[in-house]
Amino acid sequence: MQRFLALAALCLVSAANAQTYPAKTIRLVVPFPPAGGTDTIARELAQKLNASLGWTIVTENRPGSGGNLGIDAVAKAAPDGYTIGLGQTANLSINPTLYAKMPYDSVKDIAPIALVADAALVMVVPASSPHKTLADVVAASKANPGSLNFASSGNGTASHLAGELLQRDAGIKFTHIPYKGVAQAVTDIISGQVQMYMSSVPSLLAHVKGGKMRAIAVTSRKRSDDMPDVPTIAESGFKDFHVTTWFGLVAPAGTPPEIIAKLSAEVNTALKAPDLRKKLQDQGADVLGGTPQEFSKLIRDEIVRWAPIIKASGAKLD
Repeated sequence: MQRFLALAALCLVSAANAQTYPAKTIRLVVPFPPAGGTDTIARELAQKLNASLGWTIVTENRPGSGGNLGIDAVAKAAPDGYTIGLGQTANLSINPTLYAKMPYDSVKDIAPIALVADAALVMVVPASSPHKTLADVVAASKANPGSLNFASSGNGTASHLAGELLQRDAGIKFTHIPYKGVAQAVTDIISGQVQMYMSSVPSLLAHVKGGKMRAIAVTSRKRSDDMPDVPTIAESGFKDFHVTTWFGLVAPAGTPPEIIAKLSAEVNTALKAPDLRKKLQDQGADVLGGTPQEFSKLIRDEIVRWAPIIKASGAKLD
């Protein structure tokens, strides 16, 4: 009887905490530097929640180790709802296979809250390239395997693994050239030093519209609103192909389910607001939303999906 009463009291306290939550500032950890896509999405979402609910959410950039440092800070924080983070494909589903040792378990140490958005990649070639379509690229590679250079933003990044997945599906071979980020890769694709590159639509859109590079295909299931004339890779002969970088809010494992449910509900409401949707879409993102359970399933499914691709590529980071 005493055990039952204690449990009932605990439930009442938990429910009361959820009703009064948040009673203080919420820290939103962004595991990448300021001004990037993850940072922009986090700040726009925080601003909307603050304005519509009267909450105080402050963003804190904790970059490093492909996003691992920031998500580790979330995983090790007190599970009280006052430290959350904006995770994404790399630090939740790619890095568990890519890194020899992870500081956290993205399934056991993280409590998903809600998916926020995802963004497609676009495959580009120099404006001077003879290749006009993905079929041209595939044919050239089959005729002379390894003759085409493929740039990425770094080993194990979404752009690298999207290229590896395409090679597997098409039965072709590129020569991979990893860069440390986007800037130098863009310079070299424009100058023709490399022959192909994949990156997010927003990071390459101005160069494509300016005629400095040619867009061949996008990696999402549907065409990009920013590049409606560019076909998807699925349309170009590989019907099951799809790669996006997705973003979602997470909390430390053990955060009370009532608080997770409250955060999830408010985030989903905010994502339906036309002003926030437009701001995210202007960044090249597709607004998502959804339940913690759906987000949890995505993390697990993507770990399973990317593991063999990463292993086959030989990419490994310490």
